[in-house]
Amino acid sequence: MTKHINKHLIFILTLPALVIFLGLSINFGESESIPVPQVHGMDITIANHLLFKSADNCMSCHNNMITPSGEDISFGSSWRASMMANSARDPYWHAAVRREVMDHPESQKFIENECSTCHMPMAHYQGNANGQMTEVFANLPANKAVAQQNKLAIDGVSCTTCHQITDKNFGERESFVGGFVIDTLNPMGKREIYGPYPVDTGRSTIMHSSSGFEQIKSKHIQQSELCATCHTLYTHTLNSEGEVIGELPEQVPYLEWQHSSFVDNQSCQSCHMPEVQDSTAISSVWGQPRENVSRHSFRGGNFFMMRMLNRYRDELGVQALPQEMDAAINRTVDHLQTKSAQLSIVNANIDSNQAVVDVAINNLAGHKLPTAYPSRRVWIHFSIANQDGNIIFESGAIRPDGSIVGNDNDENDGKYEQHYSEITSENQVQIYEAIMADPNDEITTGLLSAIRFIKDNRILPDGFDKTTADEDIAVQGRAFDDKDFIGGTDRLRYRINLEDIEGPLQINVELHYQPIAYRWAQNLDAYNAPETNRFVGYYDSMSSNSSVVLAGTKITME
Repeated sequence: MTKHINKHLIFILTLPALVIFLGLSINFGESESIPVPQVHGMDITIANHLLFKSADNCMSCHNNMITPSGEDISFGSSWRASMMANSARDPYWHAAVRREVMDHPESQKFIENECSTCHMPMAHYQGNANGQMTEVFANLPANKAVAQQNKLAIDGVSCTTCHQITDKNFGERESFVGGFVIDTLNPMGKREIYGPYPVDTGRSTIMHSSSGFEQIKSKHIQQSELCATCHTLYTHTLNSEGEVIGELPEQVPYLEWQHSSFVDNQSCQSCHMPEVQDSTAISSVWGQPRENVSRHSFRGGNFFMMRMLNRYRDELGVQALPQEMDAAINRTVDHLQTKSAQLSIVNANIDSNQAVVDVAINNLAGHKLPTAYPSRRVWIHFSIANQDGNIIFESGAIRPDGSIVGNDNDENDGKYEQHYSEITSENQVQIYEAIMADPNDEITTGLLSAIRFIKDNRILPDGFDKTTADEDIAVQGRAFDDKDFIGGTDRLRYRINLEDIEGPLQINVELHYQPIAYRWAQNLDAYNAPETNRFVGYYDSMSSNSSVVLAGTKITME
């Protein structure tokens, strides 16, 4: 006879911090003394063998890779400076997990087990395959990882995670929330690892003897559905008793992409792992030239966390060299400033002592801008200066502490800034963001408290029809009724009084982006724990560099 024990699980991931609340079935079989987890509805057989190896086993051959044009595209050094490699070192994730544990202490072991799914995937999958739940804080700090399980945990989203994922359930709901499928039956020496190229017997033998894996050609490794397994995340809302009372599509960039014009011609990898134009070898040992090699830099949007990791590298156990982190940060900022948005002034005139300026923002990405974790925000900084250079109107200025002047949510955690189609006052700011509310319609940054988005006016990708969008990716709030807020663009009017002000006037417009908004960081200050205290301290020390300008334009108006 088999007993079933159902417990609530919570999963947190940041890319950065995310929380997913799921169900876990633990089966106690008649012949088994070890509980066998069922993860995402799939039985995992007890594996008394190693399923993964850390990235240092791959780096010996996949570093020192130089293209014919002289670019260093080494997979190992590029990866170790990315957020993928540092997912388990992310101090914001540590703080977010601790917050949820403090909010729901009765569920701590289930919270940590699911939080490790995509931030410590090798340790999580290995532990679950061995009938064990995975702890987050027991594997920290990163610079003191000693045991095999600790090392697998700290290696983050490593080579033998992604390259062992099969296409078994790609694109299906069960694949989301870290529901990827990896073989647990075959021992090391017989384990398959996937790549996009055919490999001859000689080179396959070299890799097998070095790593223990057998190379298999499979193009599924280049599909967006692989990325979607961890980057499509739902959270379940909990009440004070820990009961599930609702669900929130916490981050769903894959579903946004599916509802855009990008779905037929650009994959996730085409932007975030751009291909090398030169034919180049993918191994420094007996490597042969390959076409369309994907860089392993994993360009994303979290430049601020990368700066934090580099600045506090010793405390966080960062393995990438300082210059590697600097290069990765520069790549990230360049990607944001060249591939995210275009900003233009489409109309500007003076009418009846009023400046009337129409601003258009075009989203260049294949998902909402910003997308993913809801701490991210984009906003317009608009100013008018007179002929002496003195500012006579300003909306959206950022303070050194990372807060936005005029933003209701930064001033009061119970309020938020509405979406605007026209701005007439300095205390109005156009902020493109997702604002969460709890069952009482109170604003929250607690993922397990949130039950819906009370505002979601993040700029839509091209081809996105807000009238046919599924509820999980729907526009929320006033933006839905804004006729100028459509797929790929938003258009906003500034109407400013100019009484007794003479021209010419200088109009300056900038589009800013902040990965971790001021309110999301400051709300953690109420939690007195080492992880939350550390992150808030880090944030406060670096807040003046917490945002970046994505695009800008200016004109002179007579």
